[in-house]
Amino acid sequence: MEMVISIGYGEIALKKGNRNFFVKLLRDRIKDALITYKDEIVLYEDRSKFYIETKEENLNPIVERLKRVFGIVTIHIAYRVDKDLDAIEDMAVKIMKLKLENSKTKTFKVTGKRADKKFPMNSMEIAKHIGGVVLKADLGYSVDVHNPETYLNIEIRNYAYLWFTKEHGAGGLPVGSNGKALLLLSGGIDSPVAGYMVAKRGVKISGIHFHSYPFTSDRAEEKVLNLAKIVARYNGMIKIFSVNLLDIQKEIHEKCPEDEMTLLSRRMMMRLAEKIALREKYNALITGESLGQVASQTIQGLDVTNATVDMPVFRPLIGMDKTEIMDIAKKIDTFETSILPFEDCCTVFLPKHPVTKPKRKRIEDSEEVLDIPKMLDEAIKNMKVYKVNSEEIKCIKGE
Repeated sequence: MEMVISIGYGEIALKKGNRNFFVKLLRDRIKDALITYKDEIVLYEDRSKFYIETKEENLNPIVERLKRVFGIVTIHIAYRVDKDLDAIEDMAVKIMKLKLENSKTKTFKVTGKRADKKFPMNSMEIAKHIGGVVLKADLGYSVDVHNPETYLNIEIRNYAYLWFTKEHGAGGLPVGSNGKALLLLSGGIDSPVAGYMVAKRGVKISGIHFHSYPFTSDRAEEKVLNLAKIVARYNGMIKIFSVNLLDIQKEIHEKCPEDEMTLLSRRMMMRLAEKIALREKYNALITGESLGQVASQTIQGLDVTNATVDMPVFRPLIGMDKTEIMDIAKKIDTFETSILPFEDCCTVFLPKHPVTKPKRKRIEDSEEVLDIPKMLDEAIKNMKVYKVNSEEIKCIKGE
């Protein structure tokens, strides 16, 4: 029996004039996700669906990889036969017999879908006819149209495909269909989730990480790079810019009010992120901020940090509570890495009583004593750059 993987996409099909662009991009993302199988698969299209031919032992591992490809809505392993009624009948009886032997189910329902309108039966007629064939085979099944234990699904395209159950894909849009953005990636729970959510809308993600070595350890940076590896399962290769913020933090600590330390540091992070984003031709910044979660994430605090940059800043978690964010982190497998107890740069010179309702003018006045352009240039000159995919981390700049 010939088995293939069926791949369905959702909102891409509604793109009308731009549909071909999205479909081609999704095809490329599927190939990227299955690069290690490139000599063992055949990827083809059949009336608005993708299908993969491969060895039977590859079917389940490939399905697991496809679940992480944005743009895919449904995935299932299907039995493929010629678009011939006798062939469909024979296959239906064979696989229903196997299903009975393996699962001991007793009730079933057939659903039909006719994408090829030249096929002589419509969708309801296909379901009714094949249901009758299965009953006549006397396998021990009965029909239950309301609550069946087994669904036998049949789709008529250039081939006929028969299948039982489907997996849900990641949904969204193919990565790269909506520009590029730079994620402020900390070692916490929130920012990897924020990156995942924006990538799901078709944005290609890179990351900038701030550390305070040697006040923070190499293990803290390693943790962030490992988080990037996990996000890369969905996004593809991620470039990580690793910037040491310690000299900037020391100068702010020496020259500026203590209670403004967190906000002033955050403003410097935003400036650095935008400077790198503009140089690398990214279209937006992404942060994991959630309104009211910490002192710098009040409305006033967000206004003060926003004031330092001109490019769009995406905050996909802004209205979510911590439990909702943690649920997504667990779903995408970043949670266990995020909770490893390695400190980040935000813990350095942390004020006892940080300002929560800052005034922009007062913050700007405090920055007058800082040589901001020089501080930014020095930090960028000394930063490390990594390329991270789901398998490896490679340093391409710095030691």
